[in-house]
Amino acid sequence: MSIAAEQATGWRTRLGERVESAPVRTLISWLIVINAIILGIETSDAAREAAGPLLRSVNLVVISVFVVEIGLKLIAWGPRFFRSGWNVFDFVIVGISLVPATGPMEILRALRILRLLRLLSQVQRLRMLVDSLLHSLPGIGWTAALLLMMFYIFGVMGTELFGDSFPEWFGTLGKSAFSLFQIMTLESWSMAIARPVMEEYPWAWLFFVPFILISAFMVLNLFIAIIVSATQDVHEREQRAERAASDALAHREREEILDLVREMREQLERLENGRRGG
Repeated sequence: MSIAAEQATGWRTRLGERVESAPVRTLISWLIVINAIILGIETSDAAREAAGPLLRSVNLVVISVFVVEIGLKLIAWGPRFFRSGWNVFDFVIVGISLVPATGPMEILRALRILRLLRLLSQVQRLRMLVDSLLHSLPGIGWTAALLLMMFYIFGVMGTELFGDSFPEWFGTLGKSAFSLFQIMTLESWSMAIARPVMEEYPWAWLFFVPFILISAFMVLNLFIAIIVSATQDVHEREQRAERAASDALAHREREEILDLVREMREQLERLENGRRGG
């Protein structure tokens, strides 16, 4: 690699480090919050009439900063910028902000609040939570499949058992599934559904109690357990990465110190040889 290429690479690396530095990330986070507050204020007609130009000016400044930030990252990393899902996420959110929200694109005005989601890529703890949710998706998918299976089994049973007497709740498989969803959430399930059914079918508790135990207490707790386990795994992985980075930094510092010591020793040897030769 030529000297000019090495200098360009080093300059880009330093630029990327500065854009990703803690002060810059903190500034971007505060601008995101300020922008979200402004968008909330703009929903008020009175606020727009009183301070419309000021709100638009601040909004324009914030968007400009976002564009400059993305531009600097593109300059620093080039095509590697799009290898990170979070960078692509930021690029799309900022791109939506630049689309004129007029005419047929008026609907994009409602999407401006999506800029608040950029906090997910700026705040490390929020990023960890999102990573945990993504990491837990396979387990959540299988748990959801188990829950759907329970809904289908109990839905068919409820339609067959109670459909004739209570068609508004169990008349069809769809109505039974919706009633079961209400029962699973424990929202007015006893007085609104279970007890009226049990007045006509005293043994109906054999249907409702097992469903509640399986859905509300067992399966839903499985969701929580999977997410907690995934969060712990992601946290441990980040800790290992931080320790590895710290060890690498310490190793690099030791190498630099050793190089400096070797250089000083060589200089001392040259001085000593010079005095002897003189």
